[in-house]
Amino acid sequence: MKFETIKKVILAAILLPFVFMLIEGVFVLRTSILQYRDLEKDRQFADVLARGGSIAATEILSEIDATRRHLAHPSRGTAVDMQQSRLTLDRERRAFYASLPPRDTLDQGLAGELSALSLAYSRIVAARSAVDQGRYSGSNPGSIYWYAALKQLAVVDALSPLISDPVLLEKSNQLMGILLTYYGERLITGIGTRYLNQDVSARFPIELFIQGKTMLGAGMDHMVFHSTAPIVRDIVAYLGRGDQLKANAITDAILAGSRPSRAMGDAWAAAQRERMAFLQQKMVEAASDIHETGEQFSTLSHIHLIQILALCAGLLILATLVMMLAARGLRLIDKLARDRETLVGELRNAAQTDLLTGLYNRRGFEVAASALLTQAEHGSHWISVVLFDLDHFKKINDIHGHDAGDAVLRHVAGVARQNFRSFDLLVRHGGEEFLALLPDSTPDEAAIVAERVRQAIEAAEIPLASGDLLKVTASFGCAGRANDAANRNFEDLVKRADLALYAAKASGRNCVVSGPVVPAPPQEERRKTASGGGFDSRI
Repeated sequence: MKFETIKKVILAAILLPFVFMLIEGVFVLRTSILQYRDLEKDRQFADVLARGGSIAATEILSEIDATRRHLAHPSRGTAVDMQQSRLTLDRERRAFYASLPPRDTLDQGLAGELSALSLAYSRIVAARSAVDQGRYSGSNPGSIYWYAALKQLAVVDALSPLISDPVLLEKSNQLMGILLTYYGERLITGIGTRYLNQDVSARFPIELFIQGKTMLGAGMDHMVFHSTAPIVRDIVAYLGRGDQLKANAITDAILAGSRPSRAMGDAWAAAQRERMAFLQQKMVEAASDIHETGEQFSTLSHIHLIQILALCAGLLILATLVMMLAARGLRLIDKLARDRETLVGELRNAAQTDLLTGLYNRRGFEVAASALLTQAEHGSHWISVVLFDLDHFKKINDIHGHDAGDAVLRHVAGVARQNFRSFDLLVRHGGEEFLALLPDSTPDEAAIVAERVRQAIEAAEIPLASGDLLKVTASFGCAGRANDAANRNFEDLVKRADLALYAAKASGRNCVVSGPVVPAPPQEERRKTASGGGFDSRI
């Protein structure tokens, strides 16, 4: 080999690892800078979320109370308090908007919520002018402030998904849960107090009361997933006290239409006021905690920036030392890239659930059914299929809209999941049709389970976004056969269940019809099925 060739080979052996090391260094730097930006973004969102939560928890409510006191007892002192509360709310609003990222960096949903919030605040400004001019004599603009508080809550809720740090995300969910719980309790208390103070003939505003219960339930659901947090444990312990449980019982009695005695009503109102004060304190604590977490993120982001600069210097020093390991490193990176692609492919193949209902889709059902039947070959003697769909579902979409139809499908899927047995396989078979595979069940036993599900669907009241409650029914068809390891073809079984479903429809709907038992195939048929059979193409 010529000297020049050897020289080029050696030069390439030296320079190429060095170049690759620099490229790798740029990649590491880019990743570190992105991490730094994420920390800064989370710090900024923590500040915005904390301020928004504080406004919803404190400033808006303070101005409502101060305005009501001034309208009830006009005086120089109440007027000063009202003006002070206005100044505080305006100052916090300006700080909130100043802490927001640029509008062009926000997603469309959050930008829309902020626009609605701005409109709600403009209505507060108009209400202030009306109060000052005496146009709210005998009433109060509480509904305007309430609307603004709800919009502030919506902004806080829209901010949470934008946070990437899991700790901060958990704290934001805790704050949202407490806010929703508090506002639900506030609405229940306000409506209930006004109702109890009226005469017996007064109409109970059940829609607003249910809205408060819905907000309360949503808030508790937010907190259920964070039950280990100290602030959530404090709230759960407080709500489990005897006086609070008694207040809950009175609330349920009011919702049911009964009117408690004066003494019980006063005790209920006192317990509710104490509960709201407690929840408001916890809201302030949660918002303060998020703000402190944001400050910690600020410190971490600056430390991270120093680490990035140190990393740059370290890369320049270490580049020469790692050139000999560059080739091995590249091979490792290539292997990691291949492993990543394999993992992505596996995750893509694992997408086996229906996005609307959370049930298996047909692909996931096929895999799960195959595994279940293989496992049950020596223990399960029967296999049954239940096919059901909703009655007059098209009318629901036509009258209430497709969003209501989606809500109905989600609710029915949840009812079915709760009332089928834990080891049954449930799939959204298409549109409003569902299919369940019941191992170790005769057709008669499957019909009993189907009847339980049918009754549960009929009894369910499905809340719509409009506030209406909708009731639906479903028709069921059942079919079954002996479980044979040599026969994995469900085509005939599903067809028989489908015929039974048609029979249920023809019988007037909202009923269960069980088809005839599928006989076990003869030996010759079993051999054919074992060699070429498969799942029904519809599954």
